[in-house]
Amino acid sequence: MHEFDRAVVGIGTDVEASILTTSRLLKFAKPVIWAKAISEPHAEILEQLGVHHVIRPEHDMGRRVAHLVRGAMLDYVEFEDNFVMIRTTPPSLAQDRPLEVLQLRSKFDITVVAVKRQGSHWEHTTPQTVLYDDDQIIVQGTKEKAESFSALL
Repeated sequence: MHEFDRAVVGIGTDVEASILTTSRLLKFAKPVIWAKAISEPHAEILEQLGVHHVIRPEHDMGRRVAHLVRGAMLDYVEFEDNFVMIRTTPPSLAQDRPLEVLQLRSKFDITVVAVKRQGSHWEHTTPQTVLYDDDQIIVQGTKEKAESFSALL
């Protein structure tokens, strides 16, 4: 039999077929399995079976869109353990001075990791980076802290 080290189970809305297929794959004992869940109970069952990565694309996209619609965010990605990265514009209090002077990490518990200037490409920030009102930035931190920072005027 051909050996493999990863498997993806992306069965649409047939929960039973998803669970049975995943269960059979787990018998191989070796592969890392990514499986799509269509509901919270479905995700719980897959996790109980021992699936390494359970994803809920429709649920995650709905949450992402909700964040984009209600705030100043241009993009939003949530990772595990309450960690997010947000694309936004710099609030006025974060403009026209180097990041090392602003001390955003100690004041807001976030980090500005990249900046994109008008007509330019994304660049990593440094302590000497100065942000301007027409920049886009990527902010990382906990969900609460990053969202609060992106909502500042």
